Amino acid sequence: MPDLGRIGGVTGWLRAAAIAGSAGIPMSTHLYSETSAHLMRVTQTAHWLEWQDWADPIVAEPFALKDGHLIVPNRPGNDLAWNEQAVKRYRYDM
Repeated sequence: MPDLGRIGGVTGWLRAAAIAGSAGIPMSTHLYSETSAHLMRVTQTAHWLEWQDWADPIVAEPFALKDGHLIVPNRPGNDLAWNEQAVKRYRYDM
């Protein structure tokens, strides 16, 4: 269950996915579901996407759920755009 933020981002994920794939080891995600969902599509032994809706209040178009499955948009990039009004509303200045 690699953590995208600790494994070296997308490059680190892809390296780990290649190793897991060659060994037949299932890979699941940990956090960063908006990006990890896309990486699971190219992971040979993709197993489980850990999904939390924590970012939904500040994401412009949160992923939808249907019948217990996350619907990942089929658009270029990681498709993550911020809801700028919500970001301003929730911003904390020290």
